[in-house]
Amino acid sequence: MSPSGSGTVHPITVVGNPVLHHPCAPVEKFDEDLATLIDDMFASMYAAEGVGLAANQIGVALRVFVYDCPDDDDVRHVGHVVNPTLAELPPDRRQLDDSPEGCLSVPGPHHELARPDYAVITGFDVKGEPITIEGTGYFARCLQHEADHLDGRLYIDRLSKRQRKSVLAEMERMQAEKAAEVGAAS
Repeated sequence: MSPSGSGTVHPITVVGNPVLHHPCAPVEKFDEDLATLIDDMFASMYAAEGVGLAANQIGVALRVFVYDCPDDDDVRHVGHVVNPTLAELPPDRRQLDDSPEGCLSVPGPHHELARPDYAVITGFDVKGEPITIEGTGYFARCLQHEADHLDGRLYIDRLSKRQRKSVLAEMERMQAEKAAEVGAAS
């Protein structure tokens, strides 16, 4: 369910699907279709037990993401951003955090990835009103991760070739084990 209580769950697109590997188009119409998309994205994110979801993760190549993510102080942040832009940080705000990161589109494995522990996103809400969102810690990571999706980039694209290959191999192994468990149970 979305925060509005409606929304249809869509399958999550997985690494290799072309929609994940190309920049998304800007939203041009702030209408009922956009509101429905956002509700569907929340429903899909909650069904997948994620903390953020970009539109291309349900196969829609538009610059929109939703989030329901805590920061490092356990303050819950819930919202959406249309046509987001990740602000360039001043040098004094570029402290890196190399916590593990995962992705619904790379199901299973996580890997350490250095990202700034502070992020600022500007964009618009569903009605076209300008918004600015600031995040620290885990929430900052979420904002940067979702903004990357809309630029056609997965977190594994920021890893070295060796690390990326290892994460993808682990994902395949985990998926094979899960399939075997499902097969054994039936």
